Amino acid sequence: MSQLLAITETIAAIATAVMPQQGSVNIVRVSGSQSMSIAKALFYAPGSQLWESHRILYGHIRHPHTKELVDEALLLIMLAPRSYTREDVVEFHCHGGMMVVQQVLQLCLEQGARLAQAGEFTFRAFLSGRMDLTQAESIADLVGARSPQAAQTALAGLQGRLARPIRELRGKCLDILAEIEARIDFEEDLPRLNSKAVTSDIEHIATEVNRLLTTKDKGELLRTGLKVAIVGRPNVGKSSLLNAWSQSDRAIVTDLPGTTRDVVESQLVVGGIPVQVLDTAGIRETADTVEKIGVERSRRAASAADLVLLTVDAAAGWTEEDQDIYTQVQHRPLILVINKIDLVKTGNINLGKYPHIEPVVTTAAAQSQGIDALETAILQIVQRGKVQAADLDLAINQRQAAALTKAKIALEQLQLTIVKQLPLDFWTIDLRDAIQALGEITGDQVTESVLDRIFSRFCIGK
Repeated sequence: MSQLLAITETIAAIATAVMPQQGSVNIVRVSGSQSMSIAKALFYAPGSQLWESHRILYGHIRHPHTKELVDEALLLIMLAPRSYTREDVVEFHCHGGMMVVQQVLQLCLEQGARLAQAGEFTFRAFLSGRMDLTQAESIADLVGARSPQAAQTALAGLQGRLARPIRELRGKCLDILAEIEARIDFEEDLPRLNSKAVTSDIEHIATEVNRLLTTKDKGELLRTGLKVAIVGRPNVGKSSLLNAWSQSDRAIVTDLPGTTRDVVESQLVVGGIPVQVLDTAGIRETADTVEKIGVERSRRAASAADLVLLTVDAAAGWTEEDQDIYTQVQHRPLILVINKIDLVKTGNINLGKYPHIEPVVTTAAAQSQGIDALETAILQIVQRGKVQAADLDLAINQRQAAALTKAKIALEQLQLTIVKQLPLDFWTIDLRDAIQALGEITGDQVTESVLDRIFSRFCIGK
């Protein structure tokens, strides 16, 4: 990893999102031994303000040679080890916009700093021991959280709720390994190994590993969200359903069939789960070239969705067109949405006319009725998939799941080795594999290539 070779250099980067003419404040972050000298070269603090750690100074950023005024700003000082990276860190809090913050960053680079690589600030925090690898990944999850529940889960990881049980399990494996190796080296001086006690300990560790693995699906759901496609023939109220659900006018609604020509997207949160809702063009045979493209996109959206809301018109009942669409999407998880029930007399909906689809939700989207029932049905489907959205305080990611799976396989092999009564040397091989896998999760044992993959996904300023 190139960052390992340049860890002694002072780095700088813009730590806030920069968009043209948007945002009131932008921050340039500098970390390393030259941070304070760079700050003193660029920042003029009037009066008798103290340049001490964890103080905010008011002043102006000036060009070090021409003394030309660049910005009126604040300077935040955080000296080692009480900083994010445990190095000297300074932050220039500038006015928003692109031009000023780019000028300040350029001045920092001219004073000897290097432009930070993606995730390098957090990488330095990891190397300094301020956080472990699970906490570093939780920071990335927190930045990218798409729902309050995702943010809370990321915060739990940042507080060490995943690292603690992993380290406890790894510690128990190390204790068992020490006991076994002691018997190998000093067999004549120590009592025989209690294989029943070791077996019991291994079973307990394996159970905990399996428990942590069950949180993988929840983690994926919170990070990537649920993709839901609203499909159906034209004019059954798909766009009205999207608008009522999102409480917006994202989709055009008219009485003319075929109004929606493309996939319209809206981002929602249902029961703590990020949901990407796709309103698709009405699926039907058509000679209209543009509509035909929209219909094909609708079919692709339905095929890629995690859940399909097959929407039908309550007044029209189940039609041959509905049956054709159902045939195309029946392999996907489905909810049957019977819309426009406000146009049907009470009790006139005969579910016996419809194919056996569960669950069934009735809505009157134009009047925003039935949305709560729809969300309840979605959450029930999620729960039937054994992915609970709100009852766990941690959720592992794919990398962590892969390492836990390796640990699980090693522990299973160890249990088989014990059953076969193989020599103790064979026990240590499987134990070391489990210890290695668990260490990969927290970063206690990890390769540079893994670190590179993890931190390259971070933004530059983090």
